[in-house]
Amino acid sequence: MWIYALRRLILTIPILLGVTIICFLLVQIAPGDPIQSLLPPDASEADAAALRAYYGLDKPLAVQYVVWLGKVLTGDLGMSIQVDAPVAKEVGRAFANTITLALLAVALAFVLSLVLGVVAAYTSGSWIDKLFTSVAVFGISVPTFWLGVVLVIIFAVELNWLPAAGMGNSGSENFSYWRWEDFKFAIMPMVALALPPLGIMTRTTRSSVEEVLGQDFVQTLRAKGLGEMAVLRHAVKNAMPQIVAMLGLQLGYLIGGSVLVEMVFNWPGTGYLLNKAILSRDLPVLQGTILVLAASFVMINLVIDLVQSMIDPRIKRS
Repeated sequence: MWIYALRRLILTIPILLGVTIICFLLVQIAPGDPIQSLLPPDASEADAAALRAYYGLDKPLAVQYVVWLGKVLTGDLGMSIQVDAPVAKEVGRAFANTITLALLAVALAFVLSLVLGVVAAYTSGSWIDKLFTSVAVFGISVPTFWLGVVLVIIFAVELNWLPAAGMGNSGSENFSYWRWEDFKFAIMPMVALALPPLGIMTRTTRSSVEEVLGQDFVQTLRAKGLGEMAVLRHAVKNAMPQIVAMLGLQLGYLIGGSVLVEMVFNWPGTGYLLNKAILSRDLPVLQGTILVLAASFVMINLVIDLVQSMIDPRIKRS
């Protein structure tokens, strides 16, 4: 197990290096000049050149990348051009808000999809199966930003049960999910984020469990007099590697794809920060945010691979 984990960790290093290269180049080739937004209208070319030299934007791209990568390896993501604050601090605060919300959403989706998928697989072809499959298709098809707007209209405007946006009076620094006064701000964003992975994971769970239930060993278990609940436990255990793999993918997608939901609910996460950085052409924040999101996706997949190998030792041997 340790040798397998070490091998997977070593293979992750060139992937992360490739992520840094792509992240750096994508931001650099984007149109627009970030320096122009900081200069007054009457600024001279000398002023623009001095500002570019201050931020290191006057050097060749290769040199800029090496300098940037060296700082990244030490945890220094640079300084924000717009707010003149450390990028690591800005991204760290936003990422904490995003990862917590994404974990809550994927946990909710995982529990519900496990129940819906197993029941649908066990009752394959029945009206229950068709109902749960329809719920899964609805979850996959509905845009999250539209669902967020609908949730705000119903539960914030019409019923006045939940707050419409933001993180409350506590703010992002003092926000606590253990206090109802704070947690109620996270309910609608969590539900909006959870619906797409709920649909995808329900379909994955249903197909995986249904496939396992059709295998010969399940018939042997039933022939030996094992109860249906015990049979289902064996089926779910054998289907769990596929379910866990989909769980990891959905968590990564939620972390990187929460821009629209965070904008709808004014949630100060990485999606919200990324949108601000794009509009203001803040290159250091843009690079830092994309790098953290991409690296987190790679690390989540590494963790999922290790968890899969713990659940199914055959993966380790392969």
